[in-house]
Amino acid sequence: MTLATSTVLLITLGAISVCTIVPTDAHQAKSGWTYPPACCKAHGLSGDCQSIPTQNIRRGARGFSVLLHAGDHHLATKPHLFFIPYGDEIPSGDGRYHICLHPTENDVNCFFSPPDST
Repeated sequence: MTLATSTVLLITLGAISVCTIVPTDAHQAKSGWTYPPACCKAHGLSGDCQSIPTQNIRRGARGFSVLLHAGDHHLATKPHLFFIPYGDEIPSGDGRYHICLHPTENDVNCFFSPPDST
């Protein structure tokens, strides 16, 4: 095998391996929309992202107030009140509100809102 052939083979194998990388951290919402891997840090089907009740969201002058009761999100074991400034929200892929809690239930990693909610 020549040096040129070896180089082509290594480049081809590298390209194949890059093309077959599949993100394993992200999971899907019940609607079938997949959360971005940067938002979904937990492994497994339940992950750390979930849709949340619309009635728990209030829009104010500077952003969203998100009230989570225990059970509104599978990681929430107690009430939480989060403030998400306008511009920090991400448009949701299914028109619903979603929140990703990571590394604990006290921390918002990502907040998704319907595109027309600001």
